[in-house]
Amino acid sequence: MATQPLIYLDNHATTRCDDRVVAAMLPYFTELYGNPGSVSHPAGHLALDAVNQSRELIAQLLGADPKEIIFTSGATESNNLAIRGLATRPRRRGNHIVSVATEHKAVLDPLKRLAREGFEVTLLPVSQQPSAEAGIIDLQQLKNVLRDDTLLVSVMLANNEIGVLQPIREIATICHERGIPLHCDATQAVGKIPVDLRQLDVDLLSFSGHKMHGPKGIGALYIKRSEGRLRLSSLVDGGGQEQGLRSGTLNVPGIVGLAAALTLCVQELPAEMIRLATLRAQLFALLQHEVPDLLLSGPALPDDPAQPLAGKVGRLPGNLNVAFPHVDGEALMMSMGHIAVSSGSACTSASPEPSHVLRAVGLSEDLTRASLRFGLGRFTTENEIALAAQAVGQNVRKLRSLRDA
Repeated sequence: MATQPLIYLDNHATTRCDDRVVAAMLPYFTELYGNPGSVSHPAGHLALDAVNQSRELIAQLLGADPKEIIFTSGATESNNLAIRGLATRPRRRGNHIVSVATEHKAVLDPLKRLAREGFEVTLLPVSQQPSAEAGIIDLQQLKNVLRDDTLLVSVMLANNEIGVLQPIREIATICHERGIPLHCDATQAVGKIPVDLRQLDVDLLSFSGHKMHGPKGIGALYIKRSEGRLRLSSLVDGGGQEQGLRSGTLNVPGIVGLAAALTLCVQELPAEMIRLATLRAQLFALLQHEVPDLLLSGPALPDDPAQPLAGKVGRLPGNLNVAFPHVDGEALMMSMGHIAVSSGSACTSASPEPSHVLRAVGLSEDLTRASLRFGLGRFTTENEIALAAQAVGQNVRKLRSLRDA
């Protein structure tokens, strides 16, 4: 029997590296392969030039200064460097950190480690289902929990499971009124929605290449430079690279690929957001037709896909998270193996526990386990959307009939 072609709808987990990005990277594997730290010969100089040019381009695209961009292995390392790097400074403001219950584990797990070491962590709740604003934090609640000894606030810009966009600019204003720095995990946002660091006014921001059709293994941490510049302790020592904050030979092909990927995203962003929001609306309508009792998780979808970020609470244009009552999500995924979707964060897929994000917005354990996350990306087509919805409908009906037999 012929194998069905893969329909990839898991672009929150990772994205296919764009051929144009691969082409930009290739020379730095085979021709311009010097170590950028080897400045005693031309090969090292050429590699260093590529790093510097990429850093300048990334900074320009995000509204930053090149000196504010620190290259890492990805957003997980960037999150750890931001949070633990600030918390472990010998001279710090205090031992209290504020974050959100729906953050990625790359934020929550470093916070758990710090809690075991004596730090006090406050996790803010979010608006509950079935509110059209499900997943958003209450700004007054944030104000209420801030203290004189609050060391840091960490809030993600775009949630990796339900796509909700937090009001980061307003959060930054609240934090800065109290002199508290704000870290933002923007892994799912950079390259997918407009991100202007000067406008957001965050102090620290993490992002990664493989979420925006770039390579895996490369990311960055933005550290705002100002009179009261944040001082972080390094997590990796050994060579003094990246202003002493991240030692290790720089990943030149990855850095070039990150810059190329971000460039393409920014160039294509206005049209791509509308295209993805339109495909998302089509997918949701088709799924509703196939499974009329499905439930949308997260904030409401925009009324008009041509204005993908319109509405009181924004949502990533390519994100859709839905629950299929009386169906096990894992069984549904297994029954349609050629459809690549997920039941939650890729980083916690091996965990038997239901999604902490969906539980945090008020879904029951049964509905949480009945949920699937669809992540649309640059290479998603209208035909794939139709085929995926049809496969979901067929397999939901099949699984329900087996349960009722």
